[in-house]
Amino acid sequence: MTRKKLTALLVVLVMVLSLVSCGAKEKSVAEAALAEVKNTVIIAIGDEPTTLDPTKGWGHGNAPILQSTLVRYDADMTFVNDLATDYSLSEDGLVWTFKIREDAHFTDGQQVTAKDVAFTLETAKTAMGSVDLTFMDSAVATDDFTVVITLKTPTFWFLDTLASVGIVPQHAYSGDYGTNPAVTSGPYKFVEWRSQEQLVLEANENYYGEVPAIKNVVIVFMGEDAALAAVQAGQVDAAITSATLAVNQVNGYHIERIATADCRGFTLPVLPAEGKVAQNGAPIGNNVTCNLEIRQAIAYAIDRQVIADVALNGYATPAFSENDGMPWNNPAVKIETNVDYAKQLLRDAGWADTDGDGIVEKDGLKAEFTCMYPAGDSARQAILLACVELLKDVGIHVIPEGLSWDEISLRMFSEAVMMGWGAANPSETYFLYQSKGALLDDYYNPEGHMSEVTDAYLEAARQALTAEEAYENFRKVQWDGETGTAMIGQCPWVWIVNLDHVYFIRDGLNIGDQYVHPHGSNFPFLQNIQDWTWAE
Repeated sequence: MTRKKLTALLVVLVMVLSLVSCGAKEKSVAEAALAEVKNTVIIAIGDEPTTLDPTKGWGHGNAPILQSTLVRYDADMTFVNDLATDYSLSEDGLVWTFKIREDAHFTDGQQVTAKDVAFTLETAKTAMGSVDLTFMDSAVATDDFTVVITLKTPTFWFLDTLASVGIVPQHAYSGDYGTNPAVTSGPYKFVEWRSQEQLVLEANENYYGEVPAIKNVVIVFMGEDAALAAVQAGQVDAAITSATLAVNQVNGYHIERIATADCRGFTLPVLPAEGKVAQNGAPIGNNVTCNLEIRQAIAYAIDRQVIADVALNGYATPAFSENDGMPWNNPAVKIETNVDYAKQLLRDAGWADTDGDGIVEKDGLKAEFTCMYPAGDSARQAILLACVELLKDVGIHVIPEGLSWDEISLRMFSEAVMMGWGAANPSETYFLYQSKGALLDDYYNPEGHMSEVTDAYLEAARQALTAEEAYENFRKVQWDGETGTAMIGQCPWVWIVNLDHVYFIRDGLNIGDQYVHPHGSNFPFLQNIQDWTWAE
């Protein structure tokens, strides 16, 4: 932990606990201070947000906390109303009509109206952030409490999108809203954000829903090692940790593990290196991983259960797709570890170790490549190092390299990456594999997978008017009996494990019913913080 971060944390702790030191002289004052502690939670997470503006991505994939949403998920991943009181969809799947509640107010006292909803969606549509609303034609307030949203084409996961788009105040929205969202309508309100140090929130006493039991939330930003040190020192109430560090036992704390849709695996460039470059100037293609037999040999040679049990201390399960356990997953994509079959795939394609160095080669090209991972991510490092050892058995040499994301982004179109994705909604599949999204800097499809067959299934799924129709097309994206994105198909990804999200929790702190976490263990952890409580 840096001196700067430690100082910031101690300032917060002193504010809450300073009166305790005089408990011997004034017992009632000490008791009051302890009561205040029970109204406060201090949480250590690794990733700082880039913005608190929902129109630019804050809340994407999880609840925005500060802002209300039209709809939200409950713990069993079904939609429930938030601002909305009712909604309907036209028969052609293009027009959504939402009625919103009349008792919602912003923290400055002004009423939340349909005009704020329409303004938010129109702003998000043009912001070109992580919220994809390109399929929306317009959002119009037809009266104070009715908003009509018209889509360009039916989009099956539109409600999923709305569940993470917080509503901003039209009258108080400006260019600095992302760093100072002073006017909000969610269960918490903004107090302070000190970059690279902490984010402070306070319960919104005028919230239209149940006011949170935890009145003060202090989020401190620190890496895995620093967070563990803070737990061991008793300085935080909750801290995100990794599977590799969760073996540490700390008095006064227990481990919580949360089921996820958070996958880890290799992205493997499927294009050859022909001197082409992406829009950002980064090179495209890899002459080793562009060979299907190499990618599939990797997929079959890796023992996923061993990696889950040994490298990740049991805090993971084998993964075979980005959809494992979801109703739109195709069960045919599951494969069994088969080292002999992996070797046969390579032999049949002409790969052989002719010089006895343990690495197979073909036409003078050795089966070796670099795989990058974000430095400081101990779980990805552990997974990758385990894979390196397992792949030696089939003559494939992988060189691990820990880098910053900025460095990875300049090489990810030509080299493998230990990547992570996953969400409990099917749009993840759409963005991972659509051809128009290949080789962009959003990390979704750096491997360069492009297929007219896949695109057709994806569009059919997106425009489906029923879950049954959408799910069937998503399954065909993975494998239609002849081709697909699965490891038995084109294998642009080699999926390895689904991570459990793991947290140190101070004894007595109840973190409520956590629903399935998407990729990213930081702010998804806080999506239900209004339900957290301290034991009496």
